[in-house]
Amino acid sequence: MKGFKSLAAALLTALVIAAPAHADTPASLAELLKTVKAESIVESKENKQREAEFRADRNQQAALLKQARAELQATTERGEQLKATFDANDKQLTELTETLRQRSGTLGEMFGVVRQYAGEFKGLFAASQNAVQFPERNALLTKLAESKELPSTQELEGFWHTILQQVIVSGNTTTTPATVVYGEGKEAVRDVTLVGEFNAIADGKYVTYVPQTGKFEELSRQPTKNIMRNVPGFEAANGSYEPLFIDPSRGVILSLLVQSPTVQERIDQGGLVGYVILGMGALGALIALFCFLRLTVIGAKMRKQAKSDKVLDGNPLGEIMEAYQGHKGDNLEDLEAKMDEVILRNAPSIERFVGSIKLFASVAPLLGLLGTVMGMIGTFQAITLFGTGDPKLMAGGISEALVTTMLGLVVAIPLLFFYTLVHSKSRRLVQMLEEQSAGFIARYQEKLHAADS
Repeated sequence: MKGFKSLAAALLTALVIAAPAHADTPASLAELLKTVKAESIVESKENKQREAEFRADRNQQAALLKQARAELQATTERGEQLKATFDANDKQLTELTETLRQRSGTLGEMFGVVRQYAGEFKGLFAASQNAVQFPERNALLTKLAESKELPSTQELEGFWHTILQQVIVSGNTTTTPATVVYGEGKEAVRDVTLVGEFNAIADGKYVTYVPQTGKFEELSRQPTKNIMRNVPGFEAANGSYEPLFIDPSRGVILSLLVQSPTVQERIDQGGLVGYVILGMGALGALIALFCFLRLTVIGAKMRKQAKSDKVLDGNPLGEIMEAYQGHKGDNLEDLEAKMDEVILRNAPSIERFVGSIKLFASVAPLLGLLGTVMGMIGTFQAITLFGTGDPKLMAGGISEALVTTMLGLVVAIPLLFFYTLVHSKSRRLVQMLEEQSAGFIARYQEKLHAADS
């Protein structure tokens, strides 16, 4: 009994400890026993419920485990199947690659040739002025030149068609809209006439194609008029044939031609000495023209006087005739002296200014040589300062130095012809006076002989 009490006290103590704070404290052991039994029944129900839930979870976990194992087995079988397929495909791929390598040996060489020529044609087509008509072909050539794979049949056909297209347009004259850059930097879209691969014309002027910008630029200076006179007619021609100067070097000769100095620029290179030479040439030509006209007038008067028995004023032959008719004495020497005096008085007048033409013709080459020497001195001074590294420097200086020599010869040669012409004409007039004078003397001498006999 004593032991039962001790056990009851211990359970009561445990219940007191475990019971909630709000539970009522049993008043007696009977109530405590009753409370314990009630709680035991509740706890037993909870434990059964927990056990049922645990069993349900265990069955579910078992099902999931079974499902996972089935999936693992299926996946393992699938992996083995894929590995077998991969090994088979890899073997087949190796065999096909070897077959492709063997069968594409010639195609590989062809691909190298295609890539090489595509790169070369890309540069040629980019520099061609006809590139403005076909801007899309650059993409195909770039792909063929940079591709590391075999080209397709369509790409090879496109490359072939591009080459044929370039060959065709190189022999045709077409007009296409393009951007033209003018000297002052302005741009405008104009109709540009392309003459094959040689030249391009826009607005009646020659233009050049610049591959870097894909535009045309107007020449800084157009060619001479004899070249430009055919451009408007050619540009306006509609299917008909018209003459035109073309540059077979694709603009190289044309660029050099427009860079060559004009006549005015050549004259300017001669400097002060060149202008002096030209001034002397102009003055000598004016004097020669004046002398020629003056001698022509005198000669016409003398020829008119030769056909008339009357003395006409204003000509040397009339003075000789007047001297002959006015001679009354019988002394032949006096008549000869009178005639010689008339000739000597008129000869300088006839030959007036003729010697100055010869002087200008002689001095002009000397002045040209002087200008050349001065130019060479300047050239050698430039060589002393900058050395001989730039041949253009020496060539340009020597060229400018020789301009004065050229101008001197250009002036002297025609002046010599003018001098010869005028001098011969004056000598003929003087000779005509001497002949007429000798004729009058002979006539007078015949009269003397007739009187003596």
